[in-house]
Amino acid sequence: MELRFDYQNLLYSNYIRCGITKESISELQNKCTEAHQDVLSDRKANVLGFFELPQQDVSPILDYLKSIEQKYDTMVVLGIGGSALGNRAVYSALKTELELKKKLLVCDNVDPTMLNDILEQIDWDKTIFNLISKSGTTSETMAVYMIIADILRKKFPNDYKQRMIITTDKNKGFLRDIINKENYPSFVVPDNVGGRFSVLTDVGLVSSAFTGINIKALLSGAEAMILRFEQTDIWKNPAYLNGLLHYQYMRQGKNISVMMPYANPLYDTADWYRQLWAESLGKKYNRQGKEVYVGQTPVKALGTTDQHSQVQLYTEGPNDKIFTFLTVDKFKHDYIIPDIHPDRDEVNFLANKPLSRLLNTERLATEIALTRAGRPNANIVFPELNEFTLGQFIMMYQVQTVFTGKLLNIDPLDQPGVEAGKISTYAMMGKAGFDKELAFIDKYLEERNQLTKKPLTD
Repeated sequence: MELRFDYQNLLYSNYIRCGITKESISELQNKCTEAHQDVLSDRKANVLGFFELPQQDVSPILDYLKSIEQKYDTMVVLGIGGSALGNRAVYSALKTELELKKKLLVCDNVDPTMLNDILEQIDWDKTIFNLISKSGTTSETMAVYMIIADILRKKFPNDYKQRMIITTDKNKGFLRDIINKENYPSFVVPDNVGGRFSVLTDVGLVSSAFTGINIKALLSGAEAMILRFEQTDIWKNPAYLNGLLHYQYMRQGKNISVMMPYANPLYDTADWYRQLWAESLGKKYNRQGKEVYVGQTPVKALGTTDQHSQVQLYTEGPNDKIFTFLTVDKFKHDYIIPDIHPDRDEVNFLANKPLSRLLNTERLATEIALTRAGRPNANIVFPELNEFTLGQFIMMYQVQTVFTGKLLNIDPLDQPGVEAGKISTYAMMGKAGFDKELAFIDKYLEERNQLTKKPLTD
């Protein structure tokens, strides 16, 4: 049950005049080979740990969850970015398809209203919290942790430690110290897997297995995609081919990548993709330290919903985008549209047809509209939406992201722009050791306040 990558509308044709020619792909074979060798070198150096995840032993996760399965029916993940998006994506994709009985909630912001909404809907007696932070210094996550931990200590003074799992660095950091001191149940964020690549580690597998998702099947799907990655023929390697096509479109100035699932369960998967693509590829410097300012802005849309809000722009606005549809061939749940107005031509053409047929027909119609307008687009098809196919998709995009970073000659694993914001937050919230940053912020605010006092017109 393999994913299908339909890429013909990314290639040059009578419709897609901006399309990439097969000849231009062949001309980049040497560059692709160099990028591939870079990936292999990183794997050998144990830098790209996500490649090895399909082989991991998940029995500690399953054994622990079996020990608590009768006690809790809800898990609340406390995390942000890579510690949250993958958890939500996998759960959202599969909860309806698998009819999962246990609930997963994700608190990935410090909006007090959001936190209140989550806490108001849970049964505290039946809820376990999963705190995820590799460093234990992520301000947003740690703030919510302190609020939750305080409530748990007051509500359950005798067993509060058993109501929170901590997933963090194996050996060091604030949270590992807390685990060692107070004996919280714990899992590990591997050293060689960055946050946005961590959904197939304990970071994502604990919550997935808790809800009833078959994490072994998820990993089997990822392994199946790795076997396709081993193909040296780029036309048989969907991760590399899609990465190369995106790279070539970036060189054309198409710096927006729209992912448009035609399946509501995959909408959060597009959210996961946004972080993976944006944080990995948006870089000021290349690997030689030269300013390059590269990257492609990922945008998510939902079919058919956004046919009525965004497709007008996509078909007739600037031709600066590349589109990827996500399609599901076979849905577990479906409806036949009843023929309740047989005498009315306005609606009787819909009668006696599956609702899923209308959904996928609308996707094809959007593809045709974009193609007619000369807008490059591709389609990734899930034969069914299940653990195995989702695992393939996750691994495909992780490999594709790293490979594209190599083509761009940047480091796809760092995120210095994110760190800059963290440092400013530390300074303004009063963390020790950030006096220099705070002095800059004070000067900036003084200058900004002077400007805001000026009238808009003379």
